[in-house]
Amino acid sequence: MKNSVGNIKHVLATFMLLIISYHVLAEEETLRFPGDPTLHNIVYQFNKADQDYHNAVLFSVSEMVRKYGDNITIVVTVIGPGIHILAKNPLRSVSEHTKQKVKSLAEYGVKFHACGNTMKTLKWTKDDMLPFVEIVNVGVADIMELQENGYSYISL
Repeated sequence: MKNSVGNIKHVLATFMLLIISYHVLAEEETLRFPGDPTLHNIVYQFNKADQDYHNAVLFSVSEMVRKYGDNITIVVTVIGPGIHILAKNPLRSVSEHTKQKVKSLAEYGVKFHACGNTMKTLKWTKDDMLPFVEIVNVGVADIMELQENGYSYISL
């Protein structure tokens, strides 16, 4: 009889632990899904040297900052010909408007990731980049990993 009571107590304790764990996880899940405005995360791919493209992407980023303010995390992963927007001395033409917009967005908390592979191709180092730029080894891998961590992917 004592063994049966012990087994029942063990089963009940395990059951209670599962219920408590479920509620803790459910609360965490509630904080991580739509309805909590602090958890918007997006990553933009920025991979062209065209001025109209620069304007379109940076306008979109600006609108997201305007709409969500501090309730969004935005990463712009810059690869290929787009990398020049993050350089102190770009080798391709980058308009003053684009330069100012990038700096302004960085001040608002937008993160700019530069593709290390693209930089190696250009023989650039961290010193060639604007001070707020984060260098990632592989830009496409950065985009993939951010998506795997819940970021929405935007490509214009």
